[in-house]
Formats: sequence, C-alpha cells, structure tokens
Amino acid sequence: MPEFSMRCRTVGVLIGLVVLAGCAVNGPVSKQAEPEPVRSPEQARELSRQGMLAHQQGQTSVAIEALQKAVALDPTDAAAANNLALLLKQQNRFEEAAGVLKTAIQASPDVADLHYNLAVISEIYLLDLSAALSHYQRYTELAAEEDKAVTGWMADLQRRLQ
Repeated sequence: MPEFSMRCRTVGVLIGLVVLAGCAVNGPVSKQAEPEPVRSPEQARELSRQGMLAHQQGQTSVAIEALQKAVALDPTDAAAANNLALLLKQQNRFEEAAGVLKTAIQASPDVADLHYNLAVISEIYLLDLSAALSHYQRYTELAAEEDKAVTGWMADLQRRLQ
C-alpha cells in the first residue's frame, strides 16, 4: 500500500507542475466539466456494513463517516442512505439528514421508507408541512399496506395547511 500512495503523490506533483507550466505559457486553465464520481456498489456495501457495526458499538461518528462514504460510492443504496439519515437525525443534524434523503429519493424514487423518513423529519424537525404532506402521500402510494396512522397525520397536515 505505501507504494500506491507514493505514486499518487508523485502523479499529483507532476500534474501540478504541468498545470502551472500551462498557466505560465497559455494563461489560466479553463474550467472543465467535473468528472463523474466513481461508483462502487461492492465497496459501498462493505462500508455500509462497517458503519452499522460501528453504530452497534456506539461509535456514531465512525458510523456516519462510513455511511457517508458508502452513499457517495452507491447513491442507489437506499438502506445505507436511510441509515445515515437516521443517525444524522439522532445528532440533531436535521437539514443534513433531509438532504441525504432527498438525494436518495432522486436515485431511488420508489422506496417508501425514504419518503416516510423525509416526511417525519420535514414535519417534526424542519416544520416544512407541505413537504411532509407530499412525502407522506408518496409513502402511502408506495407502501404495501395501508398505514392508518399516516392517513391520520396527512389529514391533520391538510387541516393545518388550509
């Protein structure tokens, strides 16, 4: 492994020199489109597993870090995103948790639990009642069984929004 990191530093230095040389000769380097992030579902699953193990051992910050990496490597892993959002919620990081859920919903729009948890965070912690109602409605469309509690919450939200 040390050999790999040495090569990365050497390549990084060389790239830096090339960029500087280009700036000296040709002026500033134009901005390029950002490269597509690397996707690795296998590595993401391992990081997710490590994150949940860390959580079970009471190492919440380690768990969050592992799950953040897992979600970055595989945005379609709804379970990892959901677990990350719940850990962030436990730390009162509600905006961040909602952001994780919104991103996960973009990648996996038909996962009921993502909509449910975003609805709860939106209603209770962010006081965004219209977002909460919207996600509760989507949750009920996707859920396998009717959830009478959620139906009641939706009716309450509709009254509060009028």
